[in-house]
Order: sequence, then structure tokens, then C-alpha cells
Amino acid sequence: MGQRERRRRAQAAAPQGYARSRAKDEAARAALEPLEPGERPTAVTVAAVVALLLAIAVVVGAATGNDLNDKGGSIQGAIVIAALLLLAAWGMWGAKYWAVLGFQALLLFEILVAALALSVASNWWAVLLCVVVIGGSGWLFYKLIRAMARIQMPERRPQS
Repeated sequence: MGQRERRRRAQAAAPQGYARSRAKDEAARAALEPLEPGERPTAVTVAAVVALLLAIAVVVGAATGNDLNDKGGSIQGAIVIAALLLLAAWGMWGAKYWAVLGFQALLLFEILVAALALSVASNWWAVLLCVVVIGGSGWLFYKLIRAMARIQMPERRPQS
């Protein structure tokens, strides 16, 4: 039997396409350990603290910004953003799936805005700030993916 024939037989025996992907997914799920009651992954704790610090920064910035309206902002907008960040921080502190998912959406929006700001950055400090924001937010986003898998989305209840 030639080398090509052995290779064809090996490929025929191996799972193909979606089956191979499903096998990898199942192996990854089997390796995950469910959270103990009261346990919170480190990435979720870091994200909760970051959300709280961002909420504080938004409130302080809105309170001290005299020219907030001139720059396209408003006090009401700052209050809404701070409230969303506080809600996300509270939910993540309790290791809630919806809170982590919502915070990931905010992180993704932040990454996109920083990437757009990077395209119009006018000095090295602005470039450095955009790169740090993109890198830090991307790293936290990536770490929260595995944490979300451990938290597990709650099962749906049948509707009556």
C-alpha cells in the first residue's frame, strides 16, 4: 500500500468539516469546570472593577466638564452611561451572564471607537492612548469569553 493510499484512508476515518468542529467544541466544554456557588472568575472580577472605575470617571468628567455641550456631550448622556456601567458592574460582581455579555458589547463598542479615533489621531499621545485602549479592551474581551462559558447561560423555561 502506498503513502497516498494510507493518507486517503486516514482522512476518511477522521471526522470531517462540522463533525471535527463539534468534536473540538465538546472537548473544550468537557474541560470547563462549572462555577462553585459564590465563585467569580478573575476576569469577571477585573471587568466589574473596570466598569465601576469607568462609571466614576464618567461622573467626575461630566461634573467637572464646563464645555461638555461644546464637545457633543450632555449631562443626561453621562448619567445614562454611568448607570449602565454601574448596572454591569453590579451584575458582574454577582457573576451574571447577562452582565458579562452586556459589558462585552460595551467593550466592543469602545474598541471600535478607539480604532476610529486612531485613524484621525494627530499626535503620538493620542496614538498611544488609542492603542492602549484597544489592547486592554481586547484582552479583557478575550478573557471574558472563557468566563462566560463557565458561568453558562441560564436554561430557558418552557412557556405556558
